[in-house]
Amino acid sequence: MSGTIDLKAFRRDLHAHPEISGEEKKTGKRVLTVLNELKPDELLTEVGGTGILATFGTDEKGPQVMVRCELDALPIQEINTFDHKSTSKGVSHKCGHDGHMAILTGLAEKLAAERPAKGRVHLLYQPAEENGAGAKAVLEDPRMQERHFDLVLALHNLPGYPLGSAVVRKGAFTASVNSMVITLEGRTSHAAEPENGINPAAAVAEILTGALALQHNVPTEDGLRVVTVVHVDLGSKDYGISAGNAEVHLTVRCWTDAELKQLEQDIENLSRRVAASHKLGIDISYCFTFKANQNDDAAAELVTAAVRSTGRELTQRDHPFKWGEDFGLFTAKYKGCMFGLGAGEDMPALHNPDYDFPDALIPHGVELFHSAVRSFLND
Repeated sequence: MSGTIDLKAFRRDLHAHPEISGEEKKTGKRVLTVLNELKPDELLTEVGGTGILATFGTDEKGPQVMVRCELDALPIQEINTFDHKSTSKGVSHKCGHDGHMAILTGLAEKLAAERPAKGRVHLLYQPAEENGAGAKAVLEDPRMQERHFDLVLALHNLPGYPLGSAVVRKGAFTASVNSMVITLEGRTSHAAEPENGINPAAAVAEILTGALALQHNVPTEDGLRVVTVVHVDLGSKDYGISAGNAEVHLTVRCWTDAELKQLEQDIENLSRRVAASHKLGIDISYCFTFKANQNDDAAAELVTAAVRSTGRELTQRDHPFKWGEDFGLFTAKYKGCMFGLGAGEDMPALHNPDYDFPDALIPHGVELFHSAVRSFLND
């Protein structure tokens, strides 16, 4: 790899020392150690918690570009045995954020070597993407509220696509995703006399069956609706007690925020009807919220031109990806584009315990980001 920073070694060091969402303090320190060598024109720390914003260029009146990567890892036990395997029990980089950080640092190196003469480039190392809290926290940071960006960019590696190929799409790139927690309150009784209590088991069964019936899980068609049961908790492991409470945890996803709101309302209406018919108390709450990532047409065209100018294979995807990405909060506020970068056709899938970001992908990401940024700045 070109440059003085060993991006492969940097990526592997990050991989060996993962931290979960919101706890990326040591990860941030590792990033800062490298960034400080590059002497950014401005450097903000603890952005939205543990985030970092490194700025290259001094022209505040020219175009302002922000490029984002993620700091956090996942609560997954790694099963790989290579030398740079995770040293943190039950935590590992199974989404490739270590590789995304290496790519952004490679871009930082190029910008440090030839600083923008026009405008500025802001590199955001964002915390807590995996739980959907990071982008919101960054945008609410008072120092970020003072800024405006004319273009925001991000990428995600994509196992299953040829290494270094790019996946670009106008409009929605990732789905609108939310997680629902439906809590049912009944009344315990002796297990021999369930008629003296209110057991929510039948209601749980009706809610699960009814919610799953609301699905339309056909990604190639409009009106996507995905309902996934992720956890059910009913009663306790006490065999003399008829259950008196339950929780149903679902993730729901659609192509647009508006469609997701309707699906949520449909499940809420169903759940409240069922709870009432069984004389149960009910509470419904939400967590892990991801807005749909809407790519601006001009920004997607800019990335497409960068892909072609660097000679990479281009896939223009017909429909969005079903997973959530909190970069959608940035594209809701600023014109931007998230695109995919092929990580290899025979790679383990994202979030698999044997996944590892391919080091060979790092220069591809650096070059694509650099080409797109320079083109936008006309620099």
